[in-house]
Amino acid sequence: MNNPNQASGAYPAQGGVMTSSPSINSTLSVDSAATVNENNDSAKYFFQEKYAPLNVKGNFLTLCACPKNVELGEWLAHQIVEQYRLLHGMLQVIQEVNSVTGLPICNESTCPTMSAGRLTYTWLVDGRAAKISAPKFINRVEKWIVSKIHDPVMFPTDPVTGVPRTAVSDAANGDDWIGKTSGFPQTFYKDCQGIMKQMFRCYAHLYHGHWLDPFWHINRHEMLNMSFVHFVTVAKYYKLVADKEMEPMQPLIDLFIKQEKIPPEAIAGHWAQQQQQQPQSTA
Repeated sequence: MNNPNQASGAYPAQGGVMTSSPSINSTLSVDSAATVNENNDSAKYFFQEKYAPLNVKGNFLTLCACPKNVELGEWLAHQIVEQYRLLHGMLQVIQEVNSVTGLPICNESTCPTMSAGRLTYTWLVDGRAAKISAPKFINRVEKWIVSKIHDPVMFPTDPVTGVPRTAVSDAANGDDWIGKTSGFPQTFYKDCQGIMKQMFRCYAHLYHGHWLDPFWHINRHEMLNMSFVHFVTVAKYYKLVADKEMEPMQPLIDLFIKQEKIPPEAIAGHWAQQQQQQPQSTA
């Protein structure tokens, strides 16, 4: 691929080797799972601090914390749509057609499997876990996410009629769930977790498969870092992606946490913040 920003053959200096992650055995609600590759991880440039700058500065918690006057389900729906918008922009980088080969940067030959370091994500085909190419996997994930976002049951757009029950009364009846008063289904939060899990797997492939080419070569790695920090801040704050799922990117996540690009409040989570903001009862 032609490099408009750097001389041909210019690569970042080698650094430390990623520690091996333990095996991940997971069954997904989105027809895919993860298997572990036998080969060891090579040195990963993107796990090094000098290659982890962002193209913007600021606290991403200000963008993801739910305003007091907004129902949490409505806010999570907004966050899902926004995170997909950012991810789609990054995926478009690897879907750009190479003028020399006539193929996308991420294609059947360069990425015959949907891999992220030692992991290969599989898709259920006729009830069996099958390895498919990264472009096919990503295409299926994107179509699935878009179908969810445009599903009027999961993401209702019609205003709720009548007077909604309050969260306090729902909790007392034991039938409360996130988004209920705004018309979201009982499975809404679980569906959000499923969407974010698949988006994380796309980010993991972007880093492990394409950080050097094209993101570093075209000087877009800082934008990728920015999108990923924003994503992880949302995922951590609302407990939308399990820690075990994040293992392929854990060294970089740990680095961003150390630098407080992912703020401590995001690690504590939304519900911890809510408890802290509740007025203390007096004797």
